[in-house]
Amino acid sequence: MDEPLVSRMGGFGETIFAEMTRLANETDAINLGQGFPDTDGPPSLLAGAAHWIGQGVNQYPPGPGRIELRTAVAEDRKARYGIDLDPETEVYITVGATAGIAAGVLSLVEPGDEVVLFEPMYDSYSGVIALAQGVRRPVTLRPSGSGPNARFTFDPDELRAAVTPRTRMIIVNTPHNPTGTVFTPDELAIIAEVCRDNDVIALADEVYEHLVFDGTVHVPLAAQPGMAERTLTVSSAGKTFSVTAWKTGWVMGPRPLVRAVQTVNQFLTFSANGALQLALADALRDEQGWVRTQRDALQDKRDRLAAGLTEAGFQVSNPQGTYFLMADIRPLGHSDGVDLARALPRLTGVAAVPAQVFYANEDEGRHLVRFAFCKRDEILDEAARRLRAFGDRSQG
Repeated sequence: MDEPLVSRMGGFGETIFAEMTRLANETDAINLGQGFPDTDGPPSLLAGAAHWIGQGVNQYPPGPGRIELRTAVAEDRKARYGIDLDPETEVYITVGATAGIAAGVLSLVEPGDEVVLFEPMYDSYSGVIALAQGVRRPVTLRPSGSGPNARFTFDPDELRAAVTPRTRMIIVNTPHNPTGTVFTPDELAIIAEVCRDNDVIALADEVYEHLVFDGTVHVPLAAQPGMAERTLTVSSAGKTFSVTAWKTGWVMGPRPLVRAVQTVNQFLTFSANGALQLALADALRDEQGWVRTQRDALQDKRDRLAAGLTEAGFQVSNPQGTYFLMADIRPLGHSDGVDLARALPRLTGVAAVPAQVFYANEDEGRHLVRFAFCKRDEILDEAARRLRAFGDRSQG
């Protein structure tokens, strides 16, 4: 008798995001753990969704997604990066980026295939690799220095050594959650070289592509020489437009890879909300000014929270993008991020996420916690005030 499927997930339980959010709710703590904004997206986007719902767009859309949104995604990709996509065959709409990532791995990774990925890693990667019966091969991102300007990056030799004849896929998350690193063209060139030399598929998770700071430029992995034909890129609307509950994402790439995703996803979620797709098609064309304003506001929020955490005694690394920053807890006399994160809601009234859960080798991230700064300024200020009081007690 075959081994039951549930055993593939034997090492997985409740996600850390659910646990920390539950603790935040139980203690009435400020939730800087899970990455969702506490304000809405552009009013025109919200009004557009209501309009299309009122117009009766309430039944199944086409499985690949509304052509209006697929066309808008292709137009945005062309205007922003010069990448040409056929909206009919090379853009596919999914229930958020998470569903696109899951379908991408499940459709392309066979049992025993190895998947190289950078740690700390977004938690869904490990789960879906386990479902595909693949094997993780992590490459660790480490700070290039110390202090606020430290930037997490990888050792090219470690990346090359992680690839074996069994390697099928490399997952590349840039801008990177949770470190905030935006891979440079030189770093992407190394990743691309490894893919080409070893005939490996790349899955590029670029959901934070619009949210980069300090003049940093996001460069798609698919734009590297020889990568367009072997890269499946995933992005979404949730982070870009501050509508994370809408769960609308898209997969982009060469027709054979997108077709593989569609073949699997039709048995997972089949389709995403059609009314929201139409509203997002308009927003991708008309609300880029709002996105830029939101990006600048997030940069200010990053600086605001980083200053408060530094005053509280944490050592902070300023991210180049995303919603998150990483903080070293050792200056406060703590060494285990899970223990501290579970205690913080009750001790301080602030919730964070321990970074070690994003590592295969937990010792690499045991001293780090992740804070989300995608909150209103007054919430960040109050969180900083509470954490400063905790820092004073810890260091007193």
